[in-house]
Amino acid sequence: MGFFGFGKKNKEKEQEKMKTGLEKTRTGFWGNILNTLTGSVIDDEMYDDLEEQLILADVGGGVAVRLVDKLRDRVREKGLKTGEEAADALRDIIAEEMTPEAEMDLSGRPAVILVIGVNGVGKTTSIAKLADYYTREGKKVMLAAGDTFRAAASEQLEIWAKRAGVPIVSAGEGADPAAVIFDTVKSATARGYDMVIADTAGRLHNKSNLMAELSKISRSVKKASPEASLETLLVLDAITGQNAISQAREFCKAANATGIILTKLDGTAKGGCVVAVKQRLGLPVRFIGVGEGIDDLIPFTPEGYVEELLPRQWKH
Repeated sequence: MGFFGFGKKNKEKEQEKMKTGLEKTRTGFWGNILNTLTGSVIDDEMYDDLEEQLILADVGGGVAVRLVDKLRDRVREKGLKTGEEAADALRDIIAEEMTPEAEMDLSGRPAVILVIGVNGVGKTTSIAKLADYYTREGKKVMLAAGDTFRAAASEQLEIWAKRAGVPIVSAGEGADPAAVIFDTVKSATARGYDMVIADTAGRLHNKSNLMAELSKISRSVKKASPEASLETLLVLDAITGQNAISQAREFCKAANATGIILTKLDGTAKGGCVVAVKQRLGLPVRFIGVGEGIDDLIPFTPEGYVEELLPRQWKH
């Protein structure tokens, strides 16, 4: 399942990038999970071992229990007999758990993506990578330097905008973020751009300030263009895994986030937090970062992810 109907060649390239990016994860904890299943008979000991391995892989206790319970039910319903059949069932269950209810809403004129997250998670680079991705998809993209709080945030984004080959609207440090994003949406509308991707301040807000600021930005988007659509993507660092998810729960609620960008997946041997995100935050993962190159942010597809996480051709 692809999100945006891109061609077969792009899909193959993205699947290859996912495979390379998940190398540490596949050969680490998830390799142990496959070994647990494919080398076992289906019994209580196998289920206990699987639950333990899922927790070690950073899925989290609650999600691990849920997955194992679902697997027990599936084995019983379908009369599965072997560990290999149980592994197939687990692949299906994990893909189902991570499948979003709907695709991103990019129908607006322009389509606006607000990118939020604390400093240090890869927010600025993710914005540039998103711009590069959508430009390659044939979209005209403009960036908004809405992080006016952090010194040099605009300059950093300007450097990345040049790399991605897209225009950027910025103002000085301390400017009103909503005003910057308003100007960008106005400019994009007037110039026939398809999309605006906006940076926001990466400081840890208190909840009421965050809600007020993002609500103001949302109003400014609609004021600049009543036909605009708005998605709010929260950037999380896969290396910090479950800790990142715990910290993000209140942030998500306050920000009305609609999806997740999970960065630095290539830097962790666990990678299970991807499975936990939708369960614990109620939000779909939309993109994953699998490297440092500008084209190393790829659309997240549950089936593609599971295929690389738990490959069917497995040697143990």
